This record gives sequence, C-alpha cells and structure tokens, in this order.
Amino acid sequence: MADMNSVLASETAKSAGESAPADPDKQLPEPRSQGKLVLRKFLRHKLAMTSTALLLLIVLLTFIGPLFYSHGYEETFEGFAAPSAEYPLGTTQVGKDMLAQVLRGTQYSLLIAFTVTILSTLIGVIFGALAGYLRGFSDSAISRLTDLFLIIPQIAAAAILAQVLGGGTWYVVALVLSAFGWMSIARVTRAESMSLSQREFVESARASGAGTGRIIFKHLVPNMVGSITVNATLTVAQAVLAEAALSFIGLGVALPDTSLGRVISENYAELQGRPALFFGPFIVLVLISLTINFIGDGLRDAFDPRQKRVKA
Repeated sequence: MADMNSVLASETAKSAGESAPADPDKQLPEPRSQGKLVLRKFLRHKLAMTSTALLLLIVLLTFIGPLFYSHGYEETFEGFAAPSAEYPLGTTQVGKDMLAQVLRGTQYSLLIAFTVTILSTLIGVIFGALAGYLRGFSDSAISRLTDLFLIIPQIAAAAILAQVLGGGTWYVVALVLSAFGWMSIARVTRAESMSLSQREFVESARASGAGTGRIIFKHLVPNMVGSITVNATLTVAQAVLAEAALSFIGLGVALPDTSLGRVISENYAELQGRPALFFGPFIVLVLISLTINFIGDGLRDAFDPRQKRVKA
C-alpha cells in the first residue's frame, strides 16, 4: 500500500508540474510592428530589391562618377570618335564625350523627377485629404478641379506653360510638371480620407476639439502612408518620362545644361550610323523607369494587408 501511495503521489506531482503556469520571468516575444512587417515583406520581394540595388547604383554612378571621370560634359574632343577605352560611348558630332553627357543628363533628370514627386505628393495629399474630410462644397470644388486637370493634355499644356514661364532651367521644368502631376495622388488620398474620417479615432479627435489641420495631418495622413508612398514612387517614373518628352521636343532643359531627354533628342539622327550615341542615354532612361516601377510594385505588395505571400 505504501508503494501504491508513493506512485500516486509521484503521478500527482507530475501532473501538477505539467499544468503549472509558465515562468513569469520568461517573456513572450514582442509582436512585430507594422513598419517591421512591411519592411520584411519588401525585403523578400526579389524583383523590388534587385531594382532598388540597380537604382542606387545608377544614382551613385551619376553623382559620384563625374568626380573620377577624366572628361567633363562641357569639354570638346574629336567629333564622332568611336567607342573606346578613352570614350566608352564615343563622342558626339561637336566632340562632346557621350558618357559625360549621359552622367550629367541623368543628374538633371533625377533632380527634376524627385522635385516633381515631392511637390506633386504635397499638393495631392493636401487637396485629397481636404476633399475627403470636409466633403460638401469643398469636395465638389476640388474634385472638379482635379477632373479639369485630368482632361488637359499634360505634355501640350506643360510645353505651353514652360514657354510662358521662360523654360530652360531645371526648376521651371520641375514646377511645370508638378502642376500636372498631383491628380492621381489627390484621388487616392480623397478616397482613403473619406473612409478614415468615419473611424472612431477621428470622431474622438473631433469631439476633443481638434481642428481640421490637426485631424488631417496627425490622424488621417499617418494612416495613409502606404498608398501615399506607393503613388509617390510611381510619380518619379512618370516625371522622368514626362521630362524626357518635353526635352525631346526642345521645351525642357536648355543649354548649357542637359538631360536624358535632350541627349536623346540631339543624337536621334545618329540611330543608324552610330547607335551608341542614341542607345546609351535611352537605356539609362528605360532602366530608371523600370526599376522605379518595380520598386512601386514591391511597396504596393508590402503595404497590402491582404497580401500573404511575397511575390518573386
């Protein structure tokens, strides 16, 4: 009987040990924040990460490369020199080194594109958030203004406006393109703002006496970071192509400065005889546009809460 009692006691102790609460000193892992989850999904998007690395390489070569390259973009050499170790892409008809021209042109194209993105995003977010939150007359007025700008041919209107403002400098081109680049961001921001304005945290802020500006910029905009970031990324690619189109028709950046669109326009006639003069800047333009679009796709998938699996 004593042996039986000891066996029962040991079994009882074992079961009690199994059902005992966990060690309070042992902490559970902290839940991941939304930012970490987005970053993790973006880092696992192979195409977006490859595009990011390639774009960073282009930016570094563009802004740091001229410091180590032996030829300046304004220097003149032998006209129509063939591609060689000294002139990797050859020289133009007037003797300018094409690689130096491409590096300088990419600098201005990227500078214009990023300026357009910042200004367009700022205008679009303000207009869209105001329209979605205030509704009524404000919504109608901003929506009609957005529709008006959408139906205007962008390149034609930008060309006319650039001439009126005395186009030729990069910041005039950036301002002109910004005037026609905010509409898509405004529409997306308006839709999200209308949805978020009905949430409890906005109602609480309104009840506590918060003003319109505080509600928009402290409560609405932070909750729209995902869509704003994706649309801003895609605006960079659109601005690069729009600037190239303006410069190609001679209404973009003027001499003595240059851009990818201007370099392509100046060497378009050499497409058959000296293709390196045309395809050099053209390939850089295509690479910038493609990489930015792929980065935008990766950000869209990363910010999408319904996206469970990471695409290749």
